[in-house]
Amino acid sequence: MRPKKTRWVKCIPGERCFKPLCKPLSKLEDVYLTLDEFEAVRLACLEGLRQVDAAKRLKISRPTFSRILTSAQRKIADGLVNIKAIRIEGGCCKVGGRSKK
Repeated sequence: MRPKKTRWVKCIPGERCFKPLCKPLSKLEDVYLTLDEFEAVRLACLEGLRQVDAAKRLKISRPTFSRILTSAQRKIADGLVNIKAIRIEGGCCKVGGRSKK
């Protein structure tokens, strides 16, 4: 397997763990979202960018962006449906400003 290309994210999220109020954190299973997955959701869902434009911001290909976004959405759905804590950490990312379009 070849090494992953570095992905560029706008910023590190202020909060790194989101959990349901119904259970203490020690009794919850975890779902881990990488920083690039978090950024993909932010760009596609919050900012409403098309995948090709969001991929340019992360400095990756559009198919790679699609795979990252699908993985993130699956993890978020797992956390919400199965009452799990969602933690954000890891990934091969560098923090930087907006890339040139």
